[in-house]
Amino acid sequence: MCGRYALHGSISRLREQFGCDIDPLVQDFPPRYNAAPMQKLPVIRQRASGERVAHLLRWGLIPSWAKDETIGARLINARCETLAEKASFRNAFKSRRCLVPASGFYEWQKVVGGKQPYFIRPANDRLFAFAGLWERWSRPDGETLDTFAIITTDANDAMGELHERMPVIVPEDDYDLWLSKDTHPELVRRLLVPYDSALVRMHPVTKRVGNVRNEGPELVAPLEAGNEGRSRV
Repeated sequence: MCGRYALHGSISRLREQFGCDIDPLVQDFPPRYNAAPMQKLPVIRQRASGERVAHLLRWGLIPSWAKDETIGARLINARCETLAEKASFRNAFKSRRCLVPASGFYEWQKVVGGKQPYFIRPANDRLFAFAGLWERWSRPDGETLDTFAIITTDANDAMGELHERMPVIVPEDDYDLWLSKDTHPELVRRLLVPYDSALVRMHPVTKRVGNVRNEGPELVAPLEAGNEGRSRV
């Protein structure tokens, strides 16, 4: 699964990498090193006219038919194998796909005495683009709430030592394929695969990332060799 990630650096990076307009609320979005479910985070969507826009959506998908919003806390991830079958994700998979930008994400490895968190980041100086789904839900008072989930797939060889699942990461050349409502379903499904191990790097980080109240660049910094682990390529 994917339950924590980071997005830091200039917001202008979104415009440069995703070719998108920036909603004013996103323009003031601060660097986040411990993004967690139920928080509002930048997501890239595509209008019917083709323009891409970065908006703030809440992490934890609420289907349009849900009776209340508490279901969102349980729908932060969507397994790629069952997207077309699950009622919670089926309609969004057809026509409400999005990209979730991230500087990297966290995963925990079981070790003697507990779990060691790792930060997984792109091998280059770009951002990951997680494959996501979004929905619009109406509260009883008529207010609407846009939410999203991150799609997961089997872990690649590099990630396999940490966890059996990882986010689906969309290559830059395939952004249009993923976002367009006109893309044939078979082409969309071909993107739901583990990301190339050669394109990621990972290193152990402080266990302070386990507390959602903790924030700051120290959370993604590699631990010193011999402390709680060694950096991996």
